[in-house]
Amino acid sequence: MPELPEVEALADHLRRRAVGHQVGRVEVAAINALKTYDPAPDAAVGRTVTDAGRHGKFLDVVFDGDLHLVVHLALAGWLHYRESFPSAVPLRPGKGPIALRVRLDDGSGFDLTEAGTQKSLAAYLVTDPAQVPGVARLGPDALDADLATFTERLRSRRGQVKGVLTDQQVLAGVGNAYSDEILHAAKLSPFALTGRLTEAQLATLHEATRRILGDAVTRSVGQRAAELKAEKRSGLNVHARTGLPCPVCGDTVREVSFADSSLQYCPRCQTGGKPLADRRLSRIVR
Repeated sequence: MPELPEVEALADHLRRRAVGHQVGRVEVAAINALKTYDPAPDAAVGRTVTDAGRHGKFLDVVFDGDLHLVVHLALAGWLHYRESFPSAVPLRPGKGPIALRVRLDDGSGFDLTEAGTQKSLAAYLVTDPAQVPGVARLGPDALDADLATFTERLRSRRGQVKGVLTDQQVLAGVGNAYSDEILHAAKLSPFALTGRLTEAQLATLHEATRRILGDAVTRSVGQRAAELKAEKRSGLNVHARTGLPCPVCGDTVREVSFADSSLQYCPRCQTGGKPLADRRLSRIVR
């Protein structure tokens, strides 16, 4: 799933390439991906792209006249910028992975695509990003929260730190992959309880969050969209590296699997050398 660094890099690419260009046409190929009907997609036609940004993991394409295309890329969504399109023929609804296409006045534009069969990509055309329910519920941005805010937000939700760190209402922008990396850098078990974290542990976790996300943004911004996924994988120490040696200590990276997700961690770095039981309610390490 695209997380804060990748979405920031996509926004940066749109700022550099699309800003200043007028929308020539908006084509919706996946009706279920567009979650709003007023304003209609044609409301963007003739408007100029003035900015691009993000709200947590939501991408925000801004047009003049206070119009926003807000997108959540979900698990398998992506943005592909095209310098040109192979055909001027409008997309046919229901055909292929493209959910929505925006054509600009210079012949370029971008496609919002989604792989797989579980279609969860969501696009909203709104006059205010706060009209998007997911945006309205977001907590402070994970890169903007100072230590006091970070501590208050983590303590506001009791639970295992992995789940709290990825709760977008607590902090916006951290997902499954970067939470694994942050907890590894902070030397914390993913099952540690937020209510039992010391002030020193919270300070270390805050520093790790800022460093891991900041480094990932630095590596990602300026990359072509097609290179972002590979760039993300190249910077991971534990996530998606089950069975490989930990780059820090050499221990074997382990995994805990759930019904629809998994987490990875290093026992020596994070759990005192003890493997976690591979079940959701493990109580081996706190």
